[in-house]
Amino acid sequence: MVKVGISLGDPSGISPEILVKALTSKKIPKKDVAYIVYGSKNTILKTSKDLNINLKFDVINSLEEIKKSGFYLLNLYDKDFQPGKPSKESGKASVIFLENAVKDVLNKKTDGIVTLPISKKWIMESGFKYAGHTDYLADVSNTKDYVMALVCKKMKVGLITTHIPIKDVPSKITKDSIISKIKVIDRELKEKFDIKNPSIAVVGLNPHASDGGNIGNEEIEIITPALNQLKEEGINVVGPLSADTAFNRYKDFDIFVAMYHDQGLIPLKLLCFRKAVNITLGLPFIRTSPDHGTGYDIAGKNLADPSSLIESINTAVLLIKKRKKERL
Repeated sequence: MVKVGISLGDPSGISPEILVKALTSKKIPKKDVAYIVYGSKNTILKTSKDLNINLKFDVINSLEEIKKSGFYLLNLYDKDFQPGKPSKESGKASVIFLENAVKDVLNKKTDGIVTLPISKKWIMESGFKYAGHTDYLADVSNTKDYVMALVCKKMKVGLITTHIPIKDVPSKITKDSIISKIKVIDRELKEKFDIKNPSIAVVGLNPHASDGGNIGNEEIEIITPALNQLKEEGINVVGPLSADTAFNRYKDFDIFVAMYHDQGLIPLKLLCFRKAVNITLGLPFIRTSPDHGTGYDIAGKNLADPSSLIESINTAVLLIKKRKKERL
């Protein structure tokens, strides 16, 4: 039996709604899968009632109580949260849900986790020192080399830098970081996605990939030397490509590597919004997440689309089963 931990995310956002919709959907696997929600009983019950959806789950105190497939809840923060009204309280709850889910997956009590959206503002207001899931997961799992990636049926994108201001991007792009992250991408595409010789397209930082050094020098001094070293080591990389045209060739490559967040995720979300999955490559466990945020503006209005969460759950279960099979 596969055990999938699900951290509720911000209980004031759309997470409770998409969770209830996803878990009662016919599109997720139910056989031989136990879903463990780290969250708030009151919030989930109220959401189920408001949506007129009957989500049946067992409230448990420990994972040792799980003996069969189904839905389970660890009730970790039992307060009432108002949809669309985030606060330090909802930020604190988000962190508690996440920390408990991560503790259990690190202790191998679950096989992987799906993390629902959190607010970077409110988790940091509550005292959390990380700006999001990815850096926290890497830190607590002692993972040095990791990559934030978003994947869908049409395109995969990995990022060299993630949630940092644009002004800080150039200083964070180094030859070593490019090499280490592309090595993670190459290995994980082979292991997780069964791509034998991944074709990896790397886009430049500057317009027109610097146009031969006329628009910046990062391509000549940093990116190209890194790619040359990777090629020498047998990794199938192409670039640096001009970002304004590279993504038109999404059928030609297994993954794109972008230098910063919006450079890579805007084209992916144009192609696959609500169908993409955020996956952290390089971690010692499976972690997926929806491709969107907390959606405070539509929280509590029965407008939230659970499609990306459904894809995230399906991807997590698929990758977990694959890993288990390989270890038999």
